[in-house]
Amino acid sequence: MKSIHILLIEDNEGDILLTTEALEECRIMNRVTVIQDGDQAIDFFEKSPDKDLLPDLVLLDVNLPKKSGHEVLQYLKNSNKYKHIPIIMLTTSSSEMDIMQSYKNHANCYITKPIEVSDFMTAVTKIEDFWINIVTIPKN
Repeated sequence: MKSIHILLIEDNEGDILLTTEALEECRIMNRVTVIQDGDQAIDFFEKSPDKDLLPDLVLLDVNLPKKSGHEVLQYLKNSNKYKHIPIIMLTTSSSEMDIMQSYKNHANCYITKPIEVSDFMTAVTKIEDFWINIVTIPKN
């Protein structure tokens, strides 16, 4: 069975709970790390000397305290050490400006969070299915 480390960078407690529950429902062995603001996200990468601690996949919200998701995305995609890590923007924002900025900063995809809980759970399950079962992601 595949094992993957997912870094969830999200400040909304409800969305953290829903996302982690959806990830737990899948049959894939996941290690999920949750970080709740942009500064902590950048610190996580800067203070991770061990490549084994780095995530295989990042789920990143746009609207974060301290540093925005856009700033975190730009930091990661401008770093030779981290730019290979797939980053999925998972956010409530459907702003065309946020979408364009995310893709300009090399997000791997942009998903607007569904409002209905069941639709949100389905979306997270499909994200996991695609990025783990279909796509080959690089190992750190």
